[in-house]
Amino acid sequence: MNISKAEYARRRQRLVEGLESNSLAIVPAAREQLRSRDTYFPFRQDSDFSYLTGFNEPESLLVLIPGRAQGETLLFCRERDAEKEMWDGPRLGPERAAEFCGLCDAFPIGDLDDILPGLLEGRDLIYYTMGRFPQLDRRLQGYLQALEHAPGAVSAPEMVSLDPQLHDLRLFKSAAEIRLMARAAEISAEGHRRAMQCCQPGMYEYQLEAELLHAFASGGAREPAYPSIVGGGRNALVMHYIANSAPLRNGELVLIDAGCEYRGYAADITRTFPVNGRFSGPQKAVYEIVLASQQAAIEKIVAGNDWDHPHLASVEVIVRGLKDLGLLKGDLHGLIESGAYRRFYMHRVGHWLGMDVHDVGDYKVHGQWRQLEPGMTMTVEPGIYIAAEESDVPEKFRGIGIRIEDDVALLKDGTQILSAAAPKAIADIEYLMRAGDLVQEALL
Repeated sequence: MNISKAEYARRRQRLVEGLESNSLAIVPAAREQLRSRDTYFPFRQDSDFSYLTGFNEPESLLVLIPGRAQGETLLFCRERDAEKEMWDGPRLGPERAAEFCGLCDAFPIGDLDDILPGLLEGRDLIYYTMGRFPQLDRRLQGYLQALEHAPGAVSAPEMVSLDPQLHDLRLFKSAAEIRLMARAAEISAEGHRRAMQCCQPGMYEYQLEAELLHAFASGGAREPAYPSIVGGGRNALVMHYIANSAPLRNGELVLIDAGCEYRGYAADITRTFPVNGRFSGPQKAVYEIVLASQQAAIEKIVAGNDWDHPHLASVEVIVRGLKDLGLLKGDLHGLIESGAYRRFYMHRVGHWLGMDVHDVGDYKVHGQWRQLEPGMTMTVEPGIYIAAEESDVPEKFRGIGIRIEDDVALLKDGTQILSAAAPKAIADIEYLMRAGDLVQEALL
C-alpha cells in the first residue's frame, strides 16, 4: 500500500501545468533536526517535497521548470558515500534517485551553486516559499543578487510563494491517499481501543500513552502524527495538554487525542471515556450532547455545502443541549449570535487532514467559505469543556471536558468515516472496558 511512481508524476505534472511560462519552482527537502549535541531527531521529510517526489532523504531539492526541453523535473541530492553509509544507512545517489522518483535528471547537491544560478537566469518568475528554510533563502537571494549585477543583466525575476498552487493540489486526496489515511485511522483506532481496555484508576496518563504507541508501532506506524494528548480529569480542559504525567482518578474522565502517521499520512482521533469504565449521570449527559453534535456535523459534510456548515450544525446542537442542562440560559439563536456558548465550546469543529495533521488548504476562497468537494478529508471534533471554576454551573458538571473526534473523507458517493473502528457510543465504550477488566483479572 504505497503511492505509485505514476501518481507522483501526475502530481508534478499538474503543478507544472499551473505555473506561469518562463518560470521555475523550487521545493526543498526537510533538514535533519538536532536533538542534543550530536544526536538528531528521527528524520521526517517535508510534506510538500514528499508529496511531489516520495524521496525520503535530507539535503535535497526539487526544481520544476515548465517547458524546459531538456526536462522539466530536476533533483539535487546527496552523492553516494560508502563511509557515511556504513554509519547512517544507504543513500540512493543522483542517478538512482532520478530513476526511483521518475524524474528527468538529478545532480549532486554539492553542485547546486554551479547549476542553479544558470537555471534561474532569464526567468520572469521564481516560485519559492520564503521563511521556512532560512539558509536556502539566503543562498537564493545571493544567486539573484549576483544575476542582477552581472554584465548585461535585466531586471531580477519576481519571487512568489508556491504554496497556493501546491497546497490546493494537496487538499484533494486521491483514492490511494485515502486508503493510506484509512489504514492510519485503523491503526490509531486500535490504539484507542487498547487504551480503553487497559485503563484503571491509579494508572498514570503516560502509561495510557505507552499503550497507544505500542499499538501504533505494532500496526506498522513508527511515529505518532503529533504529540499524544492524554488528559485525565481537569487536564482534559487544556486543549493541547501533552504533559501526560498525572495519575488517573476513579470517577473522572480521560480524554485521549492521538493518531499515528502511516507512510506519510496522519490520523487524528479523540475519544473520552471514564477511568473506571462507567459514565456517571452528569458525564453521560454532557457526552451525549457532544456525540449528537458530532453526528449533526458529519451529516452536513456534503458536496456543495460550505466549510462552515458542519461547524454551525455542531454549535446549534451543543447550545440546545447546554440550555437543556441549564448551563446556558436565553434564546437559542441569541446565544449562538452572541457567542455565549464559547465559554464551553471555544474551537471550531474540525480541520483539513492529510500528510500534516492540520493539513494545508484554504478554508476561505475570495473571502467566502470554501465549498466541500469529493476528495477532501477533515476531522470532526466538537467538544464541551466546563471549567472547575464555573461558579454559576451546577457542581456536578464542573471539571468535565469531553471531545469526540473522527476522520472523515468526502467521496463521490458520500462520506467515509475512516476512524469508525474506535468505539464512541457509551454502551460500546463501557462494554469494551468491562471486557478489558475481565482480561486483566484473568491475567492476575
